Amino acid sequence: MDDVCWVEGQTWVSSASNMVGGSSVHFYGVRGSTPCDSPGIARYGGNTSCVVLDVAGHAPIVFDLGTGLRAYGHQLATAGLEAGFRGTVLLTHLHWDHIQGLPFFHPLAHPDSALDVHGPLQAEGPLGDVFEGVMRPPYFPIRPRDLPADIRFHGVGDDQFCIGDAKVRSCWVRHTDPALGFRVDVAGTSVAYISDHGQGCGDDPLDHIPAKVLELCDGVDLLIHDAQHTADEFATKAHYGHCTVGYAVHVAREAGARQIALFHHDPAHDDDEVDRILLSARDASARTGGPEVVAAREGMDLVLRKRVPAARRAS
Repeated sequence: MDDVCWVEGQTWVSSASNMVGGSSVHFYGVRGSTPCDSPGIARYGGNTSCVVLDVAGHAPIVFDLGTGLRAYGHQLATAGLEAGFRGTVLLTHLHWDHIQGLPFFHPLAHPDSALDVHGPLQAEGPLGDVFEGVMRPPYFPIRPRDLPADIRFHGVGDDQFCIGDAKVRSCWVRHTDPALGFRVDVAGTSVAYISDHGQGCGDDPLDHIPAKVLELCDGVDLLIHDAQHTADEFATKAHYGHCTVGYAVHVAREAGARQIALFHHDPAHDDDEVDRILLSARDASARTGGPEVVAAREGMDLVLRKRVPAARRAS
């Protein structure tokens, strides 16, 4: 792909003449299930799900509140941007690995900061109340409301709504508990985020892709997708609520995504294993006419550029 590129620790954008404007995607946490740390995962990282979508002149949009959120907050603090922070979170679900970063996010220590959290509707009550059921004594010293910043929770399901200039679509995806996938269209670019996708949840054939998932991912510039299991692992873990790398590539190809980032890496997969998985996924995608494939890693930045129609360039 000549217009969506990355190098570790920095961004790089091609000089293709048909690209103007656009957005940046920053990966702060890419691991699934539990944060982990060892020399063997130094390249891909051990923080759990947190991805930030940035557009010039627009408040940041954060996918999930995993432990990678702490690193994002530290970056903001270092840049002197934590006070008065305004941002929106698109929260896929309430499993620990997707929410543990919230109390460690530096900007929330400032009373003039504000965070809107859009997450899955809960049968047990309002989203904020259910979230507080996890983050409260004796499980944690404080509640979300104890943080100085203004934190507002909004329950969503199969919905469409706007965040500033961004158009957001959410839909239910198969998982062990209520979970969402999201799509954001902004600045002429599009990103779909499905961190947990239960290929084995339900009675459908294992290669089945729900129509609403295909619609969510249709033609996106970047699909960030669950890729936790190899095929061998999935044989005994189908009930975990995740999918194979091959299924992730299958979703991207069938939806016409232009690029897929393999995400939610298994804690047992070290850097060498993720490298092998990436090579295999690239080969499979190339053989079947699929999109470009990258493996998400902490510190990876992707820059998406708006395409300008050929007729407009000629004029």
